[in-house]
Amino acid sequence: MKKDAQRDAKNALVNLFVFPGLGSLRSGRWVAGVGQILFSVVGCAMVLVWFFKEVSQYYDLMFDVVKPQSVGWIGVVGGVLLVVAWAWAGLTSVSLFRAASKTNPVPPVLYSVADLEPADANTQNALAALPNWQRHGQIISRTYEFEDFPAAMKFVNAVAELAEQAKHHPDIDVRWNQVTLALTTHDAGGLTDKDFALAHACDAQCNNA
Repeated sequence: MKKDAQRDAKNALVNLFVFPGLGSLRSGRWVAGVGQILFSVVGCAMVLVWFFKEVSQYYDLMFDVVKPQSVGWIGVVGGVLLVVAWAWAGLTSVSLFRAASKTNPVPPVLYSVADLEPADANTQNALAALPNWQRHGQIISRTYEFEDFPAAMKFVNAVAELAEQAKHHPDIDVRWNQVTLALTTHDAGGLTDKDFALAHACDAQCNNA
């Protein structure tokens, strides 16, 4: 999906330019994300400890309070951990960029105005399989009737879940015990296979209610 590709690309940039591991977590790569953040936090902490000890010893030497101690290894280890965190995050970012570049969503089958002519066998079959739906130009619609308002709203909620799963959302009009659904694929500028598939799913939901 296009949105998934954009999300992966953004998370890769977050890994590289904001904080290593944060983008990995946002993309659902929990092991890599936790590991990268852990290495970064520990590395930063060790570098800060090394810096604080170095400064403290510098002031102590000015007053001959204590003898200097070797604390450079703390900064070295901290620096290594930071390098490992950024390198690991970089590899994850490369993987995210590749995943984003490989995302090539298949465009929906578009039923153009010409396809919707009565002579088109495919369109006739698609509409014949939905006898309760009516076509109005580039829109198909159906009105469902229920025993009362709560039953109608229960159906609307079920349709909302179906629409979220399909990533395709109908126009919904509720009139007490009647629910009218209207379907068209706005991005494609007309009816597509998405509309017919969701119409079948809504009919099945109504029959199971």
